[in-house]
Amino acid sequence: MGTAAGDSAAEFHAFFEAHHVELARFAHMLTGEREAADDLAADALLAVWDRWDRVRSAEHPLAYARGVVANMARGRIRGAVRERRRIALYSAREPAETAGPDVAAVLDVRRALRMLPFRKRACVVLRHGLDLSERDTALALGISVGTVKSQTSKGMAELQRLLGQGRTGPGVLRAAATEGGN
Repeated sequence: MGTAAGDSAAEFHAFFEAHHVELARFAHMLTGEREAADDLAADALLAVWDRWDRVRSAEHPLAYARGVVANMARGRIRGAVRERRRIALYSAREPAETAGPDVAAVLDVRRALRMLPFRKRACVVLRHGLDLSERDTALALGISVGTVKSQTSKGMAELQRLLGQGRTGPGVLRAAATEGGN
């Protein structure tokens, strides 16, 4: 392996180690699927590796990686919706009970987040769950700062309507983003 290729691989390995857990949490918050979050983050990082020469020279490589996670999560959600519709045609299915150490408020927030449209959910999770700036959120999602502001505001208002006042603060959203270690 040449020196340039070795440096590139070492840089990517450091990027992977520094950001895999955060990207997995982001994937979990977007999809609501803890088991799939690590796989989704790993798939996104594989896509980043395929374009690493361009990504590493970009101004915000992490924003690019978050955008890849968001796009992959959107595709996964769309596929899951199609699958649920097919299953519903053939059988009635009761919602699975959630087991685990999560507190009721975190479960309520996660459930309410899944009810939000994807862009609002992504903005709320990135801004309040992962504590990103409006600018970083815009970079991750490939949208304007103004869109981030309006979608976050509308998403938070919708969460407050779904959950009631006082249960959608950044602390609860951060707990929902980090509970369970994903």
